[in-house]
Amino acid sequence: MAWLHTWCGLLVCWVLLLVFAGGTASYYKEEISLWMMPELHATRSAPVPQAQAIEHAVAYLQQKAPRAERWFITLPAERSVAMRVGWVAPAGDGNGGSARSRFKSERIDAATGQPLAQVRDTRGGEFLYRLHFDLHYMPVQWARWIVSICALFMLVAIISGVITHKRIFKDFFTFRPHKGQRSWLDAHNATAVLALPFHLMITYTGLVTLMFMIMPWGVQSAYRDKGGETAFFETVFPGTAGRVKPAGVAAPLTALAPLAAQAQQHWQGAPLAVLVVNNPGDVKATVVITRQKMSTLSSLQPGLMYQGVTGERLAAYGDDPSATAVTRGALYGLHLAHFADPWLRALFFLCGLSGYLMVASGALLWAVKTRQKEAKAIAGGARASFGLRLVEALNIGAIAGLPIALASYFWANRLLPLELHQRAQMEINLFFAAWAVAAALAQVRPDLRMWRLQLGLGAALFIGLPLLNVFTTQSHLGVTLLLGRGPWPVAAFDLTVLALGIALAMAERVLARRQRKRQDGLQAAPAKSRVERDPVEETA
Repeated sequence: MAWLHTWCGLLVCWVLLLVFAGGTASYYKEEISLWMMPELHATRSAPVPQAQAIEHAVAYLQQKAPRAERWFITLPAERSVAMRVGWVAPAGDGNGGSARSRFKSERIDAATGQPLAQVRDTRGGEFLYRLHFDLHYMPVQWARWIVSICALFMLVAIISGVITHKRIFKDFFTFRPHKGQRSWLDAHNATAVLALPFHLMITYTGLVTLMFMIMPWGVQSAYRDKGGETAFFETVFPGTAGRVKPAGVAAPLTALAPLAAQAQQHWQGAPLAVLVVNNPGDVKATVVITRQKMSTLSSLQPGLMYQGVTGERLAAYGDDPSATAVTRGALYGLHLAHFADPWLRALFFLCGLSGYLMVASGALLWAVKTRQKEAKAIAGGARASFGLRLVEALNIGAIAGLPIALASYFWANRLLPLELHQRAQMEINLFFAAWAVAAALAQVRPDLRMWRLQLGLGAALFIGLPLLNVFTTQSHLGVTLLLGRGPWPVAAFDLTVLALGIALAMAERVLARRQRKRQDGLQAAPAKSRVERDPVEETA
């Protein structure tokens, strides 16, 4: 079990660090998106009647994308005040590729139906949310297979770790600093046990979200004579319903506002989330309306489907879910935490950070143990083994380099020109460029000085973000916190990145003191043999 725990954790730990970072940030993806769109910080528009907002959205889509395959109208919600419209451009006319690549979206003013042209183009927190299971620069299916395999390794590592550490809960209350390998093991135990229920829950429920890809045979068997997987997904996910080929016969779309009113009445006044129009302007058009997620554990979103020309109701989805659907909805809801109030959401965020530290300390522990085993050979003048050097370099690039990439993403959001072509993608490109540079430098020199350099740079970038906010917006901490006149989510973002920057700076100071102490010891004892020196002098 110890062998299984070690290798299941080590082989995928660097991907898991990215998953934990993106997933933890996505608990506040709406707030991150708001910070990255400072043009919306001062928005204080009065609420717009739902019918009027929908009419404006339809009028805008009819003008902007009359030949689109699908329209999406996302209504304002509690944590997302902007109204969004999206569409899937028709294949051909230079719009090749998948439906995802042909998807476009804009934010519009619900009161006037005009686009918010001044809002900068950015993916905001949505990029970090997608990153933790879709990765980037690769087909979505490949990315999800990679993440699901890493999550399976993570689940095995957690279970085998509990079995291996028979004194795990007793050791949780024990921390012995300045003891090398023992200290790293104590840190690993503490961060693992502190949020052990969360780690088990988030790993298992993450696999549940990908269950139809990992274990498709149940669906294939149960729906073999009912239309296959397409029928299954239409039943479970109402937003996918109504996707039929257009007839090619033009027909006017029925008014959507009365349909929305009917749907809201059907759900006893519950707020609506999204209206999807399939084949707009065609005789086979359909309209699917989904309800907003409620403050309950389940993530199930019931939906109603209407005929797009006549307005006749065709089907209802999710009003009377099966026990299986309820179970999956609860597990999926646990993973997304949409039910969480502000305090519980903050607790989930802290548990996510502890997961990041758990994976990081485990990777560092392996490097410390391996370097101690090779201490005599290294003291005799031999180089560290290739595996040890590779792991130490990957540790620096992932543990210290990833904060640099995240901070660079936020800096790019404020510094890139607003009129830049494909600006949102450029922000993402700079995220990966900064991370690639950090990882490449770590491969060149994986030592204590590189740890200090990257931790210090990450600290400076994070601490500098609230200062950058002072010069680029009118909603900095002086306004949001001291005067209490700005959006609280913006103030919370500034305080959070400031705290993360201070934590990185403290880690860099600890390494600086360790390095000075080591140098003073070597100067005080010049005759000390190399064999007697600290065998982990290059390990952070």
